[in-house]
Amino acid sequence: MSQLEIAFRAFGMTGAICLFATAAWASEADPTFSGKIGQYQKNSTPSWPTPATAPQGAPNVVLVLLDDVGFGAASTFGGPVRTPAFEQLAAQGLRYNQFHTTAVCSPTRAALLSGRNHHRVGFGVAGGESGFPGYNFEWKQSAGSIAEVLHLNGYSTSAFGKWHNTPIWEINPVGPFDHWPTSLGFDYFYGFMGGEMSQWEPMLYRNTQPVSPPADDPAYILNHDLANDAIHWIHSHDAVAPDRPYFLYFASGGTHSPHHVPKEWIDKYRGQFDQGWDRLREEIFARQQKLGVIPANAELTPRPDALPAWSSLSTDQQKLASRQMEVYAGFLAETDAEVGRVIAAAQQGPHGDNTIVIYIMGDNGASSEGGLGGSDRDLAEFFMGVPADDIKTQLARSGDLGSRAYDNHFASGWSWGLDAPFQWMKQVASHLGGTRNPMVVSWPDRIKDQGGLRSQFTHVVDVAPTLYEVIGIQPPESIGGVKQMSLDGVSFASSFTDAKVPDAHTSQYFEIMGNRAMYKDGWIASARHELPWMTLPQRKEDFENDQWELYNLNEDYSQAHDLANADPDKLKELQALFDSEAKRNDVYPIGLGMPKPGGNGAPSLVGDRKDFTYYADSDAIPPMAGPMLLGSHSITVDLVVPGKGAEGVIFADGGRYGGVVLYVKKGRLIYENNFFGKSRDVIAAASLLPPGQHRIAYEYTRQDAKFWGGGRGTLSIDGKTVAKAKIPQVGMPYAFGSLDIGRERGSPISPDYQLPFTFTGTIEKLEIHLGPPALEQAVKAPASD
Repeated sequence: MSQLEIAFRAFGMTGAICLFATAAWASEADPTFSGKIGQYQKNSTPSWPTPATAPQGAPNVVLVLLDDVGFGAASTFGGPVRTPAFEQLAAQGLRYNQFHTTAVCSPTRAALLSGRNHHRVGFGVAGGESGFPGYNFEWKQSAGSIAEVLHLNGYSTSAFGKWHNTPIWEINPVGPFDHWPTSLGFDYFYGFMGGEMSQWEPMLYRNTQPVSPPADDPAYILNHDLANDAIHWIHSHDAVAPDRPYFLYFASGGTHSPHHVPKEWIDKYRGQFDQGWDRLREEIFARQQKLGVIPANAELTPRPDALPAWSSLSTDQQKLASRQMEVYAGFLAETDAEVGRVIAAAQQGPHGDNTIVIYIMGDNGASSEGGLGGSDRDLAEFFMGVPADDIKTQLARSGDLGSRAYDNHFASGWSWGLDAPFQWMKQVASHLGGTRNPMVVSWPDRIKDQGGLRSQFTHVVDVAPTLYEVIGIQPPESIGGVKQMSLDGVSFASSFTDAKVPDAHTSQYFEIMGNRAMYKDGWIASARHELPWMTLPQRKEDFENDQWELYNLNEDYSQAHDLANADPDKLKELQALFDSEAKRNDVYPIGLGMPKPGGNGAPSLVGDRKDFTYYADSDAIPPMAGPMLLGSHSITVDLVVPGKGAEGVIFADGGRYGGVVLYVKKGRLIYENNFFGKSRDVIAAASLLPPGQHRIAYEYTRQDAKFWGGGRGTLSIDGKTVAKAKIPQVGMPYAFGSLDIGRERGSPISPDYQLPFTFTGTIEKLEIHLGPPALEQAVKAPASD
């Protein structure tokens, strides 16, 4: 007799149907469900999904990464800048004096947060993305981040400050957001998305939404804001889930240019750098020897011939350079103080002793990108090749360095000085001045050798596997159905309890913008390419002409003695190993890693579009997500002026250090071109803009085909020309601003109004048309001279 017949005789037709339906429901339920499902809850047994939980006793993790800080900058490692938070952490933890980064920001961050070599993750460069696997700037799904792994293992996760690991074409109000922090394992993000940011007037995001700092707070400074937000997150987390561990990533924008810091911090270092970079470097080296943070036999490497001696500078040059360094020192000191506040909040929490703090003093060596003389218009001059102002002009305004008025950076000599005792600086992945940064690790529950020194070879890729080991987890084989690539890093957890443990990480390649090296068992082969302070248009791709050097770091801590001629076989061995590692890690094809005139076919929301339409309620649009107004174009606006008149920003594209704005002030229609903060061109109507509905327009005809070449601009109201003038030069909208309709966010393009300067009329629609030869002329490269 079948089961159906038995059920039918026992329960009748209806009962048999219900019985078999219940069995079907149970069979189709979630396979992880361990309860019982009946027709009604009264005859069912619930069972809840098991939440992800961290291993018993898992520690909190605070990971701190500063920006553009040389090995010899902080007092903890012999530097001239007092860093009490770093010192205090070192006194209760361990100092690592052979820790390595990649030599540039985004690659270091990708390697740090993934545990994989930066090219494998897609970050061979920090800008100038190209369509090759190692350089496309798209974080690979197969390279799950620390945050993703810890989140899957019961951790709360948060990130604060600089991100700079999202493709520029995805930084916009509509996404996709697949490569934003909140899609890479972080529950919460507050910070900025680009490589650098104004400390006074930042463009910020909370998760994926743009937010603006208070425009009416003259004391606002980004480092303090980031620290406040991180502390708030810690306190909220400890109030709600004190027994759930957390991972907090704090990556301040300090001390990347612009070197912005309140005056009281600068004043602490007044007159302390008049001795110049040559003497400063010697002073740092002497302190490093006294502190024991370098081996007793370490040597101070000489100044490169391409860098000027301090004594060769004029008096004015020395005065300006000294001031630049005072500003930088204040910036680093202030950054460390804010980091200290975050660390204190974590250590004062309910599990303070069971909190690992990893504080990395820099994502690369000190930066020489200010040029030989320094700059107060850094991005324009270094990246765009715009000539710097003369020394007397810069010196006259140097008292305001550090303020919101300037995009300032120090002279290249200081970066060399602060990277003592090593050769070179940021970008130069071939030499330790670009790649060796101090690191301190504190964990009161487990690290007992307080103030100890560790000299094992370690690298940013080692942080992730170290955390996985001490927490007691294994990274998953797949995340979200995507098989994960192997880790490149090796745990250095054994060094927490054993100062003499042998190196676990014995082989590592380096490559940034053609600067390349291969480390193996204490030997390193190095090939430098170009001078790191050269403007981008000056650089060449003649990598085959680079000279390889060879060093035995087991005996030569600072790369002072080139052994290439003495041991050519060892050099060939390491060159061959570099080639093998380059192929394995998607390093090829090697390039300058910089934007190319005309673009390279990278994804873009703009593409070949000629027409753009915006409305007054449009979100802030990052400059690179909107049209580039370098060539001929027109801006047409339909608006309504109320009876009492109107004023305010109609259209803005850029910020304080470059951009264009169309606005009404005191009833007059005005167009202003801000050429990288160096010059202003104003076209203003003589008559008032009357009440009523109007169509206003700005038309620009490019007449000079040279890069940054100008043309003629014309303002019209209802088809009638009201003003026109020549525009000598037109630049790009600056990174510290946005494309805005009906108001301006970020920093003001014009000094003649205060943000947000909201338009008091009604903007119905704004249209931009790029007319020939808008893009064709704009892509011509600047001359190499």
